[in-house]
Amino acid sequence: MKKCERCSKPSVLHITEIRHGEVQARHLCESCAKEYLNQPVSATSPSEAVAASLAETDDDVDDLTCPECGMTFKEFRANGRLGCANDYQVFRGELLSLLENIHGETQHVGKVPKRAPDASQKQYRLIKLRSRLRAAVDDEQYEEAARLRDEISALEAESAD
Repeated sequence: MKKCERCSKPSVLHITEIRHGEVQARHLCESCAKEYLNQPVSATSPSEAVAASLAETDDDVDDLTCPECGMTFKEFRANGRLGCANDYQVFRGELLSLLENIHGETQHVGKVPKRAPDASQKQYRLIKLRSRLRAAVDDEQYEEAARLRDEISALEAESAD
């Protein structure tokens, strides 16, 4: 599901406009869509007003610079490639929202090979659960950590049988 281009809510309105021979697609949530549709008619179209408001917020993001390689987020958007491994941390928030907009998720959820044994699938699941447990403890989310601990114990007991 696409996210609203003005905020991070799920988009419910998808508008395609053709202005001056240029196709512009807009994806807006309910509240942003109301605002978009209720804008007074002026010399600038509503889509141009939305683009202008997006450009205003993007200026702060475009100025983000990696201290390691000196790459700015604007440069990344222009060429589609990051400059170093540290860029993933520096641009983390922007990259996550970009991935959500493109793929609808921020974590790869792929297929498991059919011939993969059940034991390796359980082992993979245990590794992921333990990683999530460490993160929950680090973030002091003890209820979530307890739930994960119980899930790990149940999976380990199932594997022992």
